[in-house]
Order: sequence, then C-alpha cells, then structure tokens
Amino acid sequence: MWLPFNTKVWLYRQPIDFRKQIDGIVLLVADTLNKDPTSGQLFVFRNKKTDKIRLLYWEDNGFWLLYTRNEKSRFIFPCISNDTIELSISQLHWMLSGLYFNQKKEPEKLSFSRFY
Repeated sequence: MWLPFNTKVWLYRQPIDFRKQIDGIVLLVADTLNKDPTSGQLFVFRNKKTDKIRLLYWEDNGFWLLYTRNEKSRFIFPCISNDTIELSISQLHWMLSGLYFNQKKEPEKLSFSRFY
C-alpha cells in the first residue's frame, strides 16, 4: 500500500467494536461519517482500551484494512466525541509512534513566487 502525499486522513474519535470487519467499517464511514469510503482517503479508528488502531483505505479495486496493537503501552488520542479530526500524514505517524499528534507542530508551509 502506498499513500499519496496529499491523502486526507480522518481520525474517528469514538471507540469502535474491533470485531467489525471491512464491511462493517465501510458502513460506519458511509453512514456515520458521511464520507465516501472509496474516495482514497484514509480512515483511522481506535478501540476503547486505546491499545489498538485500525486503518481503512481504498486503493484501485479493493480495501486495505490495517491493524496495529500496542503490546506494552497505549496510543494517545484526543477526548472522545462523535466528530472526526483531519490529520496530516506526519500527525498520523506521530500517533502511530505513541506520541500525541497535537504535541508537535508541523513545519510552516512555504510558498514561493520567484525562482532563480
């Protein structure tokens, strides 16, 4: 799986039942989040104990369902609510590394109008 640099990442802050498989999570994305699960966006879900993360991603002709479990520690998430948060790819990496994604600031985006 290769994520394009401009992929939108959505974190659903409400814990989900991890017995749900692809079809159940696709319905959650479509019905609860009102987003298109086949849009090429990455959807991130957590469990109640904050030791597991699931990622749902559509690529070309099928879904990727990725799962990670923290054996000795917990992931750090924002408080539980029914809304989603858009993350950058960097923030996703920080979160998967066990860091709080808002703890670090992303570098300022630069734009130039003149080139040599």
